[in-house]
Amino acid sequence: MRLAGVEAIVAEGLERIHRTNLVDMGVLPLQFVGGENRHTLKSDGIYGVKGEISPHCGELTLTRTNGAIDEVPVTCRLDSDAEVKTYKAGGVLQQFAGEFLVDR
Repeated sequence: MRLAGVEAIVAEGLERIHRTNLVDMGVLPLQFVGGENRHTLKSDGIYGVKGEISPHCGELTLTRTNGAIDEVPVTCRLDSDAEVKTYKAGGVLQQFAGEFLVDR
């Protein structure tokens, strides 16, 4: 999915298997907190992730079509340092390829 330009998914909840599949594909799994969702945000813009990618923290920026910028707290569902490493590599296949080439 990351190769198709999808870098992050924001959801109200993520099942373990779906979260793991997103990480393996190099897609950042984010979860709304505090009762926020796509309806309460009245999304009409482009999302971006702000700050360092690390387990359990994050902030989402929403640039609206009128130019206004909102910042929304989210939970980054990279639940371990190993998942952060996989995500930063671009996914499990890219991580494996990179490690394979280093070992040669």
